[in-house]
Amino acid sequence: MHSDWEAEARNRWGDTDAYREHSEKTKQYTKEKWAKANAGLMAILAAFAACRDSGIGAESEQARALAAKLQAHITENYYTCTDEILTGLGVMYVTDRRFRQNIDKYGDGTAEYAAAAIEAYCKGRNRS
Repeated sequence: MHSDWEAEARNRWGDTDAYREHSEKTKQYTKEKWAKANAGLMAILAAFAACRDSGIGAESEQARALAAKLQAHITENYYTCTDEILTGLGVMYVTDRRFRQNIDKYGDGTAEYAAAAIEAYCKGRNRS
């Protein structure tokens, strides 16, 4: 299954700088490094769910701070996550069934909440 995802990613984004950076950055990752990076990502998604469950709005400072944390985590562990890429990820979280299902493991609506928080964060950063 993992190789199917790799092939899809290569087909969709293989000609992008982010894909090339990801390949270079992660080529020496051990199984443990992958596990740590992925666990960190999942912890941030779980934090989005906890924020949502506590009634905090997706446009709140707390939710936007989680979006910033997500962006920093992706940049540190995978590839430079620009605001444009982060926005695209937020859209993919709700439009791609596989992403939605994976994120909604933390509760129905987590993907939508994370996407809304990402949108609010990126819009706030791009105001002139």
